[in-house]
Amino acid sequence: MRAVIIEDESLIAEEMKANIAAVADDVQVIEMLPSLKTARRWFMNNAAPDLLFMDIRLSDGLSFELFDEFTLNCPVIFCTAYEEYAIRAFKVNGVDYLLKPVQEEDLKKAIDKVRSMQENKNFVPGDLQQLVQYFSNPLLSKVQYKERFVINSGNKWAPVETRAIALFYKDNLNYVYTFNGDRFIYDFSALEDIEEVLDPAIFFRANRQAIINIHSIQSVKPHGNQKLVVQLKQPLKLEIDISREKAPLFKKWIDR
Repeated sequence: MRAVIIEDESLIAEEMKANIAAVADDVQVIEMLPSLKTARRWFMNNAAPDLLFMDIRLSDGLSFELFDEFTLNCPVIFCTAYEEYAIRAFKVNGVDYLLKPVQEEDLKKAIDKVRSMQENKNFVPGDLQQLVQYFSNPLLSKVQYKERFVINSGNKWAPVETRAIALFYKDNLNYVYTFNGDRFIYDFSALEDIEEVLDPAIFFRANRQAIINIHSIQSVKPHGNQKLVVQLKQPLKLEIDISREKAPLFKKWIDR
């Protein structure tokens, strides 16, 4: 299969290409396109590939704009920072969705799914248009995120508005930090459970231990091996590490 990657972060695109080669030797990446502009130019002069890997939010717009301008009947695997629960119900034939950073096991399953559908000739490109309409309509795609959390405060329970939370942190215990510096214990089994109910435009999963609010960030400084260190605003005065793998996603998330 001939494949094209549309991704505006060069590090992510190169990593995706390497991962594809590792899990599917029958898939040849023939082009990596870093923007809508370059993608438009490429599709004007080339036929659609057998498979597309597409980021959703590019530096110059949404990748869905390509479907308004070109007839792309090939299967598409979206590689996105959207939360999995928000798009789970919209999985359709021949299309899959990988959350960044993409794991090799998930990538292999997605390619196997596309390969199987092509072999059985049951890929229906019309379903892709339903997904495009979904993301293009803000009323239909509006997701309800959790508005408040009930935390332990002494011997009492107390509601804390989500917008007042600067940081979720998992250590020996699970903590919620508010912007005024208070720290509360909150009962959750995994950060994944919290991540699924938060607005991804406001909250970012920094690492295995922390989810940070964009409004809590004081500064960001580079660290060794392409890592980042996030300094949170006072009175928190905490430093949160961003891994090399997540650094490009973080930069894209904060610079929008």
